[in-house]
Amino acid sequence: MTTRRAIVTSLAGLLLAGDGRAQAGPWAGLRAPGHFALIRHALAPGTYDPPGYRLDDCSTQRNLSDEGRAQAVRIGDLFRANGIATARVYSSQWCRCLETASLLKLGNVSPQPLLNSFAQDRERAVQQTAAVRPWIAQLDLTGPTVMVTHQVVITALSEIFPGSGEIVVMRREADGRLTVTGRLPTA
Repeated sequence: MTTRRAIVTSLAGLLLAGDGRAQAGPWAGLRAPGHFALIRHALAPGTYDPPGYRLDDCSTQRNLSDEGRAQAVRIGDLFRANGIATARVYSSQWCRCLETASLLKLGNVSPQPLLNSFAQDRERAVQQTAAVRPWIAQLDLTGPTVMVTHQVVITALSEIFPGSGEIVVMRREADGRLTVTGRLPTA
C-alpha cells in the first residue's frame, strides 16, 4: 500500500463509524443541506493544455491517465462508503473533468462553463469567479451536490490549492458567502 493511500485509509477510518458511515466532519456536511463538494479533476499528467486545444476535441487536451481514471473510480467509491450514492453532478467542459465526473458514478453529469479553467487566460479569472458565485447562490443544495473542476477555480472560491482528485467541502451561508468546512484528500 502506498504511503499516501495508507494515510487516506487511516483518515477515513477516523471519520467512519463502525458501520462505515461518517460520524461527523466533511462527509456529514455533504449530506446536509447547503453544502457542496468541489473536486479537482483526477490525475492528468502535465500542466496546462497544448497550444490549439479545443473543448470539443479531447485529443487536443491534457487527459486523465489510467491512474487518474482509477482515482476517479475510487473517489466515487469513497462517496458511496460515506453514505452518498447519488448527487447532482456539475462539471467543467474539459474532457478530464467530464471523465472524472462520469467515473464517479454518482449521477448524470451536467456540463457547466462557469467551472471551466481560466489557467491559460487569467484575465477571465475575476469575471468568471464573480459569475460562478451567483450561480452557486441559486443552486438547489437540499441534496448532495458535486462540482468537478480545476485547481484555479477551486482556489478562487476557497483559497485552497487542491491536489488532483482532492475534495473541498463548502457551505453556502445564508448571506451568500461560501465557507470551507473541510478537505478530503484522495489516494
